[in-house]
Amino acid sequence: MSLKVAVQMDPIEGINIEGDTTFLMMETAQARGHSLFVYLTSTLSMEDGRVFARGRDVTVQRVKGDHARLGELRKVELSEFDVVLMRQDPPFDMHYIDATFFLEAIHPKTLVVNNPAEVRSAPEKIFVTKFPGLQPPTLITWDREAVREFRAKHGDIVLKPLNGRGGSGVTRHLADDPNLDTLLEIHAELAREPVIVQKFLPSVTKGDKRILIVDGEPVGAINRVPAKGQIRSNLAVGGEAQPVELSARDREICAAIGPELKARGLIFVGIDVIGESLTEINVTSPTGAVALKRFTGIDATDVMWQRIEALRATA
Repeated sequence: MSLKVAVQMDPIEGINIEGDTTFLMMETAQARGHSLFVYLTSTLSMEDGRVFARGRDVTVQRVKGDHARLGELRKVELSEFDVVLMRQDPPFDMHYIDATFFLEAIHPKTLVVNNPAEVRSAPEKIFVTKFPGLQPPTLITWDREAVREFRAKHGDIVLKPLNGRGGSGVTRHLADDPNLDTLLEIHAELAREPVIVQKFLPSVTKGDKRILIVDGEPVGAINRVPAKGQIRSNLAVGGEAQPVELSARDREICAAIGPELKARGLIFVGIDVIGESLTEINVTSPTGAVALKRFTGIDATDVMWQRIEALRATA
């Protein structure tokens, strides 16, 4: 079946096709016979409950520097499409949240991937707390004294902005680190959001595993290894992707969270596992599909489209 697909994303002209999961999703959709249209959240509008966007029809090709052939700018009503991929990058701020309200108005008649209401209600570093026993010791708070108490209890900790992305703002603090209060002050000055504090996991030096899950089922994984002397393994900050197999513990974690992901309409999800612990459930714009395909031949985006096609066929 041929689907009309709209992609809500950052400017397609500036993406790196060598590692961009959204581009692979589009490339795979096109190969399966689906048409593509791209637009930015800044062009969204709602008039009398109807949702519109301005964007362009597009065809894609894996040619660096000439990867997107764009049509003329035109206004569309998003309910005319079979599927909308919500793939703009975070930060998960009010701009992002407001866009989920727009897309919620057309879902599920137009299938939005991922379900915008559930994206909004599943912040990536809070949603994981729904599954006790899978996380390392974790504190989420505005209270600096609570952070000090947590460090006194656990010693070596990692501090993150709650709504950060790509490893930005992640710092490690030993039990006697005098800089903790200063970092908390900086967090408070930069944003009003809480911080997340976790017990440091020494196994992070061996890598942070990204597991891709489609409609509740694990598809495959890559391992992201930090650069020497670093604790952040995100590819955006210098981590190196390596092939890896799913362990028995990985499958146990996926089995624990998979039914909830499926029930919420979170079709394409990336989870992060360090050692034996689940650290994040990424539902906004998960990445890792390009490296997974390169290492294993498994195309998680093709699995995703097969599932979307089945859902549209029964709609």
